[in-house]
Amino acid sequence: MTDVRWGTARARGVLATTILGSGMAMLDSSVVNVALPRIGRELDASVAGLQWMLDGYLLALAALILVAGSLGDRYGRRTVFIVGVVWFGAASVLCGLAANTLMLVVSRVFQGIGGALLTPGSLAILQSVFHREDRARAIGAWSGLGGIAAAIGPFVGGLLVQAWSWRLAFLVNIPVAAVCVWLALRYVPQTRDEESTGHVNVLDSVLGALGLAGITAALVELPGRGLDWLVVGSGVLGVGTFAAFVLLQRRQKSPLVPPALFANHTFVVSNALTFVVYAALGGVLMLMGMQLQTSLGYTPTEAGVSSLPITVIMLVLSSRSGRLAARWGPRWFLVLGPLVVAGAMLLLTRVAPGASYLGSVLPAVVVFGLGLSIVVAPVTATVLAAAPDRYAGLASGVNNAVARTGNLLAVAVLPAAAGLTGAAYTDPTALTHGWRVALLICAALATAGGLMALSIRDNVLAAPIPPACGIDAPPAQVADRSS
Repeated sequence: MTDVRWGTARARGVLATTILGSGMAMLDSSVVNVALPRIGRELDASVAGLQWMLDGYLLALAALILVAGSLGDRYGRRTVFIVGVVWFGAASVLCGLAANTLMLVVSRVFQGIGGALLTPGSLAILQSVFHREDRARAIGAWSGLGGIAAAIGPFVGGLLVQAWSWRLAFLVNIPVAAVCVWLALRYVPQTRDEESTGHVNVLDSVLGALGLAGITAALVELPGRGLDWLVVGSGVLGVGTFAAFVLLQRRQKSPLVPPALFANHTFVVSNALTFVVYAALGGVLMLMGMQLQTSLGYTPTEAGVSSLPITVIMLVLSSRSGRLAARWGPRWFLVLGPLVVAGAMLLLTRVAPGASYLGSVLPAVVVFGLGLSIVVAPVTATVLAAAPDRYAGLASGVNNAVARTGNLLAVAVLPAAAGLTGAAYTDPTALTHGWRVALLICAALATAGGLMALSIRDNVLAAPIPPACGIDAPPAQVADRSS
């Protein structure tokens, strides 16, 4: 059955599977943020080492998520999703056993590969399995409950770190992965793009991965190493290979990313909004756990508990936000949400040594939760609705790649832009100054995202207009939807 209706037992099973799988990946990412100070002290890591612990994961995720979406469309979305869940669980074991910074970074890269396989599969399954009228609601529920996993990550991570060690924050993924696989086999029907033929273009994937890796390496290492041969060589390699990747997409008959997708104005703008908003979020979430623990003296658990209002707000509002966007159009949700997030980041500048939770932290996280609830479900539904259904996995992969690349570049660039290098994250004065500079940068990015959304048409989530010709081809559908 591939026309699942909201409220049925199968619908609940499909939602539980996709939320648990993608939520495991999001939970892990936010757990690592709160565990960074403990990991840094135990493994004697520098700021660059901590950046690589985050960027190693994000790099693999962003570089491979496109080909992962294509694999799901071609070989079966449920199959690729299950492989990703199993891979992620196995890599989590390696992370939990890491003896030094290098081993943890390498293990995080492997974990990112698993994340790349399962993350686009979650959205593609929802888009291809649910009845069209129920998709926005399903995506809203997925966004809200999956976002809760990211929100409670700091709380769970703090408890696990204090209960035993930061290692438990990785090992806890094993039983979650096992339950997710069982649910997928029981409830999720197999779907694929029946028009997809041939083999996945490996060369495109390699060039895209090398491009991101080279650029990221140059940005992370530049503050500490200067313009030495490694930084310059990485930058040249990254820019060159990424340019070759783009050129191939334009010239190939069956590219990894069909250029026709980017002929749709809504698809382009929604992804651009995703990039800047997730860059802002990635930068703030990396530094927030450090600021609360190092500058305000919170324990890991206290730092995690401080973000619980985000969990409650997203639980109550995200699904409703997706439904309302489908009814009224997504434009003003995508304008207002990032602006509210920017306001929350300005409020977070008051989180400094001596600040109280009720007076400074709580108001900021409440506004933060409101902003995320307004924007996350509508922007996801808008991106998927702007692409033909046959490209559900690919469109999801593009959007996830854009989001993770935003996170990736923020983690690579923001610490240096804010003046945080070496062991500065252990000094409350230096960290607080960098924290405030970073928040201003991130607030500007979120604001830019909201302004971009003014050009999005409000009818994108409505039923599609029949193609103008008798052939259901991607260019015709894209042209119709962007008219």
